[in-house]
Amino acid sequence: MSSHSVLEGRGLKKSFGPTVALAGVDLTIHRGEAVAIMGPSGSGKSTLLHCLAGIMRPDSGEVHLLGDRIDTLGERRRSALRRTRFGFVFQFGQLLPELPAEENVALPLMLGDVSRRQAVLQARSWFGPLGLGGMEGRRPGELSGGQAQRVAIARALVTRPAVVFADEPTGALDQATGHDTMRILVEATKHNEASLVVVTHDPHVAGWCDRVVEVRDGFILTGPLPAQTSGQTSGWASGWASGWAQEGSR
Repeated sequence: MSSHSVLEGRGLKKSFGPTVALAGVDLTIHRGEAVAIMGPSGSGKSTLLHCLAGIMRPDSGEVHLLGDRIDTLGERRRSALRRTRFGFVFQFGQLLPELPAEENVALPLMLGDVSRRQAVLQARSWFGPLGLGGMEGRRPGELSGGQAQRVAIARALVTRPAVVFADEPTGALDQATGHDTMRILVEATKHNEASLVVVTHDPHVAGWCDRVVEVRDGFILTGPLPAQTSGQTSGWASGWASGWAQEGSR
């Protein structure tokens, strides 16, 4: 594993009965890189994400995080990794409806034995930079779809993970809101020096990423930087840094 690699899958194979989902996949995710995994339904892209994230074990092959093999760990240790070293953004957010936004963001910290008071304080620091100022006390039912996904992004990043996984993060949003959500997701992960792995069927979503990996019949084809990214993220760093600076000055 190279010094620039964060996550690496080697020879990953996974079958569900007679159906082959992964047929021997090699994939390396580099530090600070945003990678889109694309492919038709049933191609194996979500299975690849689940194996890389420690949600399921491959039938064979290896997964390494920062040089350490993780696919052989027991469920308790893989669960701890998913809570601390990985962050997740799902299609429908999966926020807890009974909790206010700030507690939804704080939840991974509290599950890691951080006190509720300290966890909520850390969670609140994300609301300004993500354009959610004043929404800390709102419950998910009081948020728009885009706002709820921003809360989910904050929850994914609050533990300062090495890798954020996003499974169809804009699938439930209209085009304009999805565009804004992807901008924020990419900006936030890069600002926090995390890598990003996005599963999507949408080329416009993939266009925000540095690299596209296409999954076909359990194998992958690696593509170049998508053409539609040209200029798409230019200027994001200064805007994001400005947001954090303003938050820190309050």
